[in-house]
Amino acid sequence: SLTLGEVQMLVELFYLPYHHGPLAQHLLEHFRWLRANSLSVGVPATAPDDCEGMQWRGRAQSFQLLCAQTCRLHSHFVSSASRALLYDLHPYLWDIRNMLLAASAFVLWLGCQSITAPILLGGDAEPWARRGGLFGELQALLPVGNSCDLFCHPPPLFPSSQLYLLHPLLPPDKVGATARRGGPHHSGQSSPLHGLGASALAGRLLGSFLSLSPEYTFVLEDEGGPCGYAAGALCAEGFLQQRDSSWLPAMRHKYPRDLGAGAPALGQEALLFFHTEPPAVPLPVLRRFPSLVQLGTAPRVLDVGASRSLAICLLSALRANGSRGVFCQVSAADQQQLSFYSKLG
Repeated sequence: SLTLGEVQMLVELFYLPYHHGPLAQHLLEHFRWLRANSLSVGVPATAPDDCEGMQWRGRAQSFQLLCAQTCRLHSHFVSSASRALLYDLHPYLWDIRNMLLAASAFVLWLGCQSITAPILLGGDAEPWARRGGLFGELQALLPVGNSCDLFCHPPPLFPSSQLYLLHPLLPPDKVGATARRGGPHHSGQSSPLHGLGASALAGRLLGSFLSLSPEYTFVLEDEGGPCGYAAGALCAEGFLQQRDSSWLPAMRHKYPRDLGAGAPALGQEALLFFHTEPPAVPLPVLRRFPSLVQLGTAPRVLDVGASRSLAICLLSALRANGSRGVFCQVSAADQQQLSFYSKLG
C-alpha cells in the first residue's frame, strides 16, 4: 500500500492550478535556479574549491532526489491504488513522471557540459499549446517546451508500474558500450565471428555517435538494464562529413566484407550497412534542420511516455546549445522505426 508520506506527496502534486504544494514548489524552485545558474556557475566546475559549482551540484542532487521519489510514487500508485482512483489520477501522475524523467536527465546533462550558447526558448507558444498546473510549468522550463506535439499524448490504456531511469551517457556507459561494440577479446576466444552480431549491430546503431558526438547521447534504463537510447549531433553537416571520411573507413577495416560469410543475420545486416555508401542529405535540409537525431527502444518498452521523455531530453540538450531544428534518417522499408517516430508525433 501507499505510505502516508506517499499520499502526502500525491496531494502536494495534485494541488490547485497555479497553486502548488510544497513538493511541487521545491521541484520548480530547484529547476528554475539550476537552469538560470548553469551558465554563470561555469558547469562543470573548474576547481575543486569552486563554491558556486558545489552549490549548483548540491541543488542538482536535491532535484534528482525529488524526481526519483516522484517516479517511485508513480510506480507504487499503479501497483496499489484502487482501479477507480488509478484511472482518475493516473493520466496526471503519468504526465508528471514523464516530464520529471526528462527534466532530471537534462539537469544531469547540464552538470557535465560546458554550454556554449544561451538556452533559447524562442517565441511564445500559442495558449492551447501549453497546459496548466505543474506539468505546464515544467514544460515551459525545458528549452524544447514549445514543441507541443511531444506533450500531447494520451496515457496508456493499461498503466504500468515499471520504473525507468533516464540519464546522459556517463563514462562507465561509454566504456561498456565500446566493449559491446567490439572491444578487445580475451586470448583463447574463438574466431573473429565471435560476438559479431551484437558488436557490429551496436556499432551500426550508435558507433558514429559514440565516437563523434558522445555529449548528446542519452540512455534509458528499466529494471532489466538499458532499454533505449537517444543520440544526436549538434552540427549534422560536420558530423556526416567526419562519419564518411574517418569513422566509416575505420569500421570497414575492422569488419571486412568477407567476414559476413557464416555470420549471424544481424551481423550480416550491419556489415552491409558499413559497406554501403550512405545517402547524401540535401543541403536545404541541413540548412533548415542543422541537427541530426536518432532514437530507439527495446521491444519490451511499451510505455510511449518513456520514449517521449528520451526525445524531449535530447531535443532540449540540442536546443540549449542553439540548434533551431532536427531531422532523422529512416529507411522507407523500416516499418518499425517509422512506427516508433510516428508514435512520438
